[in-house]
Amino acid sequence: MSKQLIRLGHSPDPDDAFMFYGLAKGLVDSGPFEFKHILRDIQTLNEWALEGKLEVTAISVHAYAYLQDKYAILSSGASMGATELATYLADTDKGDIPITAPTNTDAHGPMIIAKEQLTLDELKGKKIAIPGKMTSAFLAAQLAIGKFEYEVVMFDEIIEAVLDGKVDAGLIIHEGQLTYQNDDLKCILDLGRWWFDQHALPMPLGCNTIRRDLGPKVMAQVSEILKKSILYSLEHRKEAVEYALQFGRGLDNKLADEFVGLYVNQWTVDYGPKGRQALTDFLQLGANEKIIPNVKPLEFV
Repeated sequence: MSKQLIRLGHSPDPDDAFMFYGLAKGLVDSGPFEFKHILRDIQTLNEWALEGKLEVTAISVHAYAYLQDKYAILSSGASMGATELATYLADTDKGDIPITAPTNTDAHGPMIIAKEQLTLDELKGKKIAIPGKMTSAFLAAQLAIGKFEYEVVMFDEIIEAVLDGKVDAGLIIHEGQLTYQNDDLKCILDLGRWWFDQHALPMPLGCNTIRRDLGPKVMAQVSEILKKSILYSLEHRKEAVEYALQFGRGLDNKLADEFVGLYVNQWTVDYGPKGRQALTDFLQLGANEKIIPNVKPLEFV
């Protein structure tokens, strides 16, 4: 009996690769499905999701405002910036899950960086490179500083655009958050820090979604398999990090492990009350500011 094809889209970065290690390597039972892994930058995945191109896909939380009728949110697979260590550990009753707290226990998220230190008022008058108009980083930046002039640049080219003077500042995501200081750049605003100071919640960045037309049974089965893959990686962390390292530009094993620790945490296994509240508040604030459409009450598969 042939298996049902499920095309699974995710970003070519270490945390997504870490999550899907068990599935990609055939170490987790794929059940009645054949999973085809498709790696693209998050802006491309957001645009594809508008077309319903993939059965399962990682998207920006920001993008969900435009996709809520076509896709449902899976209860696992979130990319959420961890907060202070106490909050990070207090939000879980899953004591059997081998989660490693990040070595940097401050709140964290996308960052706006520049060659020179700027005030927020000065930043508002600058051109900022962004990794995509539907990224959560862009929504967070608009919530934090208001409207600003921007230019869309591929996420892994933003630091170079800042160094070359093509833009005044850059909104960086993925491993750039750990490597920007190598180029003597300054962090003007850590949006994860800003978000936590405002809301005492983890920074909601990415989520895994599944196409609604697959039906409730398939949606539930796929959700369970993906959760098992995440748990497998957490239980076999060393091997999963070594696999993820190939997707980390400029990262050694230690930095790749740190990067995974930043975004693969208890909320990745299951959103829990705080994770669900973070998504709800983030999207509601965007709607209140008329940046995105109103979002219906969130449901999780």
